[in-house]
Amino acid sequence: MTSALDPGPQRGWHPVSPRLAWLELTRIAIDTALLVGACGVAWSFLGYRWLPVAAVALLALNTFRAVVSVRAARSYGYAERERDLLVRHGRMVRHLSIVPYARMQFVDVTAGPLERMFGLATVQLHTAAAASDATVPGLAPAEAVRLRDRLAALGENAGEGL
Repeated sequence: MTSALDPGPQRGWHPVSPRLAWLELTRIAIDTALLVGACGVAWSFLGYRWLPVAAVALLALNTFRAVVSVRAARSYGYAERERDLLVRHGRMVRHLSIVPYARMQFVDVTAGPLERMFGLATVQLHTAAAASDATVPGLAPAEAVRLRDRLAALGENAGEGL
């Protein structure tokens, strides 16, 4: 039985780097440290009894976020076909974006400070319709540049007939 998220025969899905999961865990750890630290400082000055409970609740919530984020990071993948790029992600709610090369207007490669620390970059494809934009996070910088250049060249070639 085929699924609506099954685009048919593939040349192969390319996974993103496993370091993306560590990047997400680091982001969550920073958030947790800041929020729990703020609860501790507020508790020491104000003495409210509910602040330690809030800190424990934040720890529990961010532990759950960590599990979900790791699974989400591992779900990303992309496949290059003749006329379009497929991007999939999500475990519980699965997403499949199909971006035709002829519809691409430009391709961005970005890397924030944490991404650079983990040796990662993000490729974002922009189309005329904002709803059809696609993002591929967690790529090695060399792979991000290769994908950007390939998509730009394919977009130019596909757009020449218009």
